[in-house]
Order: sequence, then C-alpha cells, then structure tokens
Amino acid sequence: MTLPPGRLTGVIPPVCTPLTPAGAVDTRSLTRLVDHLAGAGVDGLFVLGSSSEAAYLTDHQRRLVVETVTRHVAGALPVLAGAIDMTTPRVLAHAETALAAGADAVVATAPFYARTHPVEIARHFQLIAKHTGAPLLAYDLPSSVHSKLEADLVLGLAADGTLAGLKDSSGDQATLRSVAIGAPDGFSVLTGSELLVDTALQFGAHGVVPGLGNVDPHGYVRIVRHAAAGEWDLARAEQERLLALFAVVDAAPPERMGRGSAAIGAFKAALRLLGVIDHATTAEPQVPLSADEEARVAELLRAAGLHPA
Repeated sequence: MTLPPGRLTGVIPPVCTPLTPAGAVDTRSLTRLVDHLAGAGVDGLFVLGSSSEAAYLTDHQRRLVVETVTRHVAGALPVLAGAIDMTTPRVLAHAETALAAGADAVVATAPFYARTHPVEIARHFQLIAKHTGAPLLAYDLPSSVHSKLEADLVLGLAADGTLAGLKDSSGDQATLRSVAIGAPDGFSVLTGSELLVDTALQFGAHGVVPGLGNVDPHGYVRIVRHAAAGEWDLARAEQERLLALFAVVDAAPPERMGRGSAAIGAFKAALRLLGVIDHATTAEPQVPLSADEEARVAELLRAAGLHPA
C-alpha cells in the first residue's frame, strides 16, 4: 500500500516489538499486537520508533519487524518505518532496507552524536527524500538526538516537498502549533504526546502517535472521533482516563531504572497481562519490571476499564 491520498491523519501507534526471553523478535506476538491495533480501528502503524526499541535492535531484527508487519497487514494499513541512526549514510541504508521490506514511508530524526547545524539537518532530510523517493516524516525527538526541529526549518522542508509530515515528540506545544498553522496542504502534523491529544487536535494537529496506544488503542481512536465530531467534552474525558492509565510508566521507580526502561517495560507488561503478547521482555541492557511493579500495572489497567488476565 502507498500512503492514502491527502495527508496521514488519526491514530498511528508506534508498535512495540515483542521479544522472546532470549531476546529474539517474537513474530507471533507481533502479529497479534498488529491485530489488536487494527481491530481498534487505528489509521496506520509506525514501526522501529522509540516504543519499538529500534535503537536496541540489530539490522536483521529491524528488517524482520518491517517484513512481519507489512506481510501481515497486506496493504490494509499504511506502515511507516523508522530509519533512525547517527548519520545520513546510515539512515539511507536503513531506509532502503525498510522500503524493500514493504514500508510505505520513512520516519527519520535529525542526525546525532556529532553536533549538527540547522543547515546540515535540512540537508540530511533533503538527501533522504532525494535518494529514497519515498514519503518522509521528520521525527522531532530532542531528548534523544539533542537537536530541536524548529518550526521554520520544518515548514521550509514541507514547502519544498522534502517532508510529508512531522511526528513531534518534543513536548513543545508552541512549536507544534506553529507548524500546524503554517503546514501546507497534504502535510501531516502528528503529536507524539499521549497526554495532550485533545488539545493538539483542537489547535490543528492531524493525528497522534501514542506509545500508550499499544495498550489502549480504542481510547485514542475515541478521542480522534470525538474531536472530528466537535465533541470536545467527550474527547477531554477520554483523554483524562488515558492520563490516569499513563501512570503505568511510573510503576517502576526512577532510582531502580531509567525512564525508557520503565515506560517500555510497563507497556509490554500491560500487553502481556491483556493476553496480546507472550512475554514482557525488554531489550538489553534495559531493566525488567519486578512482580510488584507488574501488579501495579495490572491495578491501573483495571482502573482504566481494561481487563488483565
């Protein structure tokens, strides 16, 4: 499937990558997770992003994830694939592999490790678009790559046709709003914040890429549908229910593990408790949740109206 005409909109979850206890990609659980998301009515799938643990996967595992998902959806949903790495040549290699494996679009961050200038960041995206010929979305993730994609840079790359969209995980609502206001026709503005979807949609964002959407995709689909109908009170109520559920990421204390380990571990624990995936294994060297922390995740699932096994 190519991308739908117009722009990408709606709920596009960043798909977790289930792993076996030995650390291999669990393809059977991955296809069940895809069915879980598709059955909720999501509008697309984003693989090999932060929630997919892409930084921890080998090149072989990255390709296997894309192949497994694209083969399973068989064109029923657009599949966006992250091509995230330090430099342009390495990103191009990942992008080519993902597209050959069936992805419909590429998602890339700014270069990282070496310090980069906005001119170099723009050139990075232009080279990816030129060499792949595929729709390209910029992924604004300053917490990991240490460069912020400012509105002028994004809008300039949107205007010249380099970028088809933005996935904003910066937490900077002001810049996101500026991009939404200035975005040309066909350009997709997607928030990566699980907690501010209703407000982002109200000021003009077109969709959401929520990590928590792995666990409760129906909730995010409902927010988008309420927003489309102008039912902002209902959208707000759904958002506040998901805000309470998002406390799963705090089930493990910061003195015991990193924020990333806690969030991914909680999402995977929730998916296992819900019977979607077989194991809650996270990639090394992330720290797994304890039995008590998983019990806290189960408690929060029940409070949100979900039903762990």
